[in-house]
Amino acid sequence: MGKIRVATLGSEEEKEQKRRADARRQTKKSKKSKVEGIGLKGGERVAVVEGGDIKTEYKQLIGEVEKGATKPAKGGSASGRKKVKIRIRSKRYKRVAGLVDKTKLYPLADAVALVKKTSLTRFDGAVELHVNLSPTALGEKNPPAGGVRGSVSLPHGTGRQVRVAIADEALISAVEKGVINFDILVAHPSLMPKLAKVARILGPKGLMPNPKTGTISEDPAKTAESLSHGKVNFKTEPDNPIVHMVVGKISFDDTKLIDNTSAVLDAIGRMKIASATIASTMGPGIKIMM
Repeated sequence: MGKIRVATLGSEEEKEQKRRADARRQTKKSKKSKVEGIGLKGGERVAVVEGGDIKTEYKQLIGEVEKGATKPAKGGSASGRKKVKIRIRSKRYKRVAGLVDKTKLYPLADAVALVKKTSLTRFDGAVELHVNLSPTALGEKNPPAGGVRGSVSLPHGTGRQVRVAIADEALISAVEKGVINFDILVAHPSLMPKLAKVARILGPKGLMPNPKTGTISEDPAKTAESLSHGKVNFKTEPDNPIVHMVVGKISFDDTKLIDNTSAVLDAIGRMKIASATIASTMGPGIKIMM
């Protein structure tokens, strides 16, 4: 069976369908007879249309029909290709980016000093570390199954207050009511079956205790204390051997940022690292010498 088109009589959709049908008929007529033009180069042809010229109002529609064009869908173009938005940087960004030599590897102390000069935010922005792991060091599976993950205690914390809670009956009841006033949840293994009933709430938020993140512990109080004092977890992206981490704030002095960054690089393993870049929030990246 052919396609069934439904349109309200007298609607704009019905009129559009009629116009397109007329355009297709005009196109078929225009293709009935084609002869090679006299005095034209090879490959050039002149179409002879039976029954007179094509109506002006149909010329645009015929072009669309010939190309198979349709009405562009929301968020796309008529050809179906996604529009690529060209990012235009501000003059201020270009000015600070000019301070960074893209071809140079900076010693960590110099990179930290430069990251402060290139900070663009009016608030106390974060200092981010982006690490690309070496495929050779990771072996045949790249990225390896489950990725590369671990934890590290930042000597000076991230500069962000972390609310750590220990799971108990009262907390589970509060979560069921939609009350979540913590950033990290630590639980004893014996409490995991009871936490299962709120997993649908905690899971999507990344708050469900997990042995891979070190949030399931035989000594929850000790674990909670270490997490509240700067212990953070890191892991590679699902499909790429890349680690992104916050290592402090712009307001930190240079020594604190150097200590925190060095701690992360050592925890990941410097021999596994192909390249590392440090940057402020919305600032340009600065490559670090390993």
